[in-house]
Amino acid sequence: MSKYRGPRLRIIRRFGKLPGLTNKTSKKNKAPGLNGSVIKIRKKTSKYSIRLKEKQRLRYHYGITEQQLLNYMKKARKRKGSSGRTLLNLLEMRLDTLVYRLKFAPTIVAAKQLINHGHIYVNEKTINLPGFICKLFDVIKVKMSLVSEKLVRKYMMNEKMLVVPPHIRPVISDLRGQIIGSVHAKSLSLLINELLIVEYYSRKL
Repeated sequence: MSKYRGPRLRIIRRFGKLPGLTNKTSKKNKAPGLNGSVIKIRKKTSKYSIRLKEKQRLRYHYGITEQQLLNYMKKARKRKGSSGRTLLNLLEMRLDTLVYRLKFAPTIVAAKQLINHGHIYVNEKTINLPGFICKLFDVIKVKMSLVSEKLVRKYMMNEKMLVVPPHIRPVISDLRGQIIGSVHAKSLSLLINELLIVEYYSRKL
């Protein structure tokens, strides 16, 4: 399944607030589609539907494909500890997520564009892969150019942007940040039940 390139507000109406996808809100209350107006009167939602919805929320928030999420789930299952927590840690350590959490971009989608266009350095090297997995003590920095700095500072003027999580130490004056610890569940920008996602993939792996 390819990345979603359609109307973002349509996704918000179906799955609720997804700060990584967009910070806009829809004026419409009902879900998209012809049956959106009758969804509320359904008596019962299946367990599969609940797990699928939670998985889709995670995928749209981080802007990844189904295959990418499946690969992350496989990696998480091979590591020690909770597979759900490990999965979230892997997603939070992606370069595009870290650029977003450092307030260099208003959404993860915008962070991907910054990285693809060469505006971001990791340990003084240009990295143009949004899915690059950063490690402890890596330094993420905006390219020292007039265009890059102007673009990022414009993004940072948005008052609605999130607080930088405790596992990252920001240096706003230099437009850089360093990973100083592990990801804490309470610092995630998306409220998610990772157990439902593990259960969804339990029959696929």
